[in-house]
Amino acid sequence: MVIQVVTLFPEMMAGVFETSIIKRAQDKALVELRVVPLREFGVGPHRITDDYPFGGGIGMVLRPDVVVPAVEWAMMHHAAPAKVVVTSAQGVRFSQAMAEEWSHCDHLIFVAGHYEGIDQRAIDLLHGEEVSVGDFVVTGGELPVMIMVDAVVRLLPGVLGARGGALEDSFSTGLDGLLEGPQYTRPHRYRNLEVPEVLVSGNHAKIAGYQRKLRLEVTRSRRPDLLEGNDMNF
Repeated sequence: MVIQVVTLFPEMMAGVFETSIIKRAQDKALVELRVVPLREFGVGPHRITDDYPFGGGIGMVLRPDVVVPAVEWAMMHHAAPAKVVVTSAQGVRFSQAMAEEWSHCDHLIFVAGHYEGIDQRAIDLLHGEEVSVGDFVVTGGELPVMIMVDAVVRLLPGVLGARGGALEDSFSTGLDGLLEGPQYTRPHRYRNLEVPEVLVSGNHAKIAGYQRKLRLEVTRSRRPDLLEGNDMNF
C-alpha cells in the first residue's frame, strides 16, 4: 500500500511516521508513506496557497488551483488508482469500519485541510471523501490524518504480527462491534486489588463468557448506541 499526505505542514508528520508501529511497517515494506508539501504548488513567487472566502466570513480558504495540482501530482507518482480523503469538520465521522475498508486499498491520498477549509471545487474535482475524526474542531487536518493513517496501517497483514489482535480491538468485527472490557496483568495483587479469579482459573469457556459479559456491560454503560439494532443476546 502507498499512502500519501498532502499538507501545508509536512514537518508535523515526521514524529508519527518515523516511530513505533508505523515505522516498523515501513521498514518491513508493508506500506510506503509519502508526504507532499502543498506549499510547493502555491501560486506566484510567494507560493500563496489560500485566499479570502467569497461571500465573506472569517478566515482563509485553501485554493483549488493549489490543492488539485498537488493531489494530481501525487496520483501520477503511483500506478494504482487513488482513494482521496479530505479532512473536514463537515465530513462523515471516521470509524473502525472505514479503517478496515481502506486497509484494502492500494493507494490512499489524504488531504489535510487547514484554515476554514478547502475550496469545494477541489473536493468535487478530486472526488474526495470528506471525513471528520469527531465532533470537535482542531487547528488543521494534520492530526486527524495521523490518526486515520495509524488506524489503517495497523490493520495491514503482518504489521501487528500474531500478537497484535487487531480483530479483538474495540469496534472491530472480531468483537461484534463492542468495546473491549477491562484488561489485567501482573502482579496478581496490587494495593489490595486482585485480578478477577476467573481470569487465572485456566477455564477457557468461563473466561470467554466472563469477558463477553464485561464487554457488554462496558458498551451498555459508555456507548449504548453501539447496541442499537444489535440482535445479540444481552
